[in-house]
Amino acid sequence: MNDILVFMAVVDAGSFVAGGRSMGLTRSAAGKAVGRLEGRLGIRLLNRTTRSLALTDEGRVLYDRGQQILSAIDDAEASVASPAGTPRGVLRMTVPDAFGRLIVLPLLAKFLRTWPDIQVEVSFSDRVADLLEDGFDLAVRIGLNSTDNRLVSRVIAKYKAILCASPAYLAARGRPECLDDLAAHDCLYFSSGSRRQAWRFRDADGVWVRAQGRSRLRLDSGEAIRDAALAGLGIGFLPDFLVAGHLAAGSLCPVLPDLEMDEVSIVTLYPTKRFLEPRVRRFIDLMVAELGG
Repeated sequence: MNDILVFMAVVDAGSFVAGGRSMGLTRSAAGKAVGRLEGRLGIRLLNRTTRSLALTDEGRVLYDRGQQILSAIDDAEASVASPAGTPRGVLRMTVPDAFGRLIVLPLLAKFLRTWPDIQVEVSFSDRVADLLEDGFDLAVRIGLNSTDNRLVSRVIAKYKAILCASPAYLAARGRPECLDDLAAHDCLYFSSGSRRQAWRFRDADGVWVRAQGRSRLRLDSGEAIRDAALAGLGIGFLPDFLVAGHLAAGSLCPVLPDLEMDEVSIVTLYPTKRFLEPRVRRFIDLMVAELGG
């Protein structure tokens, strides 16, 4: 364990001299500690030159896992020190691109101001990441739940969803007058891997039904679907935070506005743990407080 800590200190400092000094060691002792670690593991962790150090792929894996262990230790101490636990360490999260930049970034600014011991690493991507495989603490997803029993799922907010298309598309293809008319139109579906967005509406009898539209273009990005709708490629079904400005400007037009449409759920996912780190719990609480209304 001490050798791993020395290795991490060397990586953080960028040199054996500075890394060793931070651990109370000489350059030679720090180098021997990393050498022992490499010898025991049978792999090279650092590529060394006279001027620089660079992590190997195996070194990066060990360093990242070591950071997770140190964060867990810090969180365990914090949970004992105070009932609520003081958030600290690195919060690693993955969020949908557009939602992340428009909605999550302002929350992160508030979160970082409130908790100065927190660092955050965010992946802005509509790709559905594997939390455990990719080492994330938390995922935010739009309209996509999880059946993975290793994950806890929680709905934190709901947004109104809107069917919309460009004026040019509606002029060329006609405006749908009822739900069945969607079958003759190009519908822009969200699709990522094996997951595909379902369009649900309440029919005249009050029963929730799925729209049966053609799907010639499927995309894994909400912004891409919006841009495709703006380009006249079909009808999109999108949360209002993505299209409200375009609807107000007239570059997109609502389709079947009198239909009762399914809401879009914003869902958080995090690994099932007996002990949930304060940094994860606090950020989920902030999202619920700010977005739940």
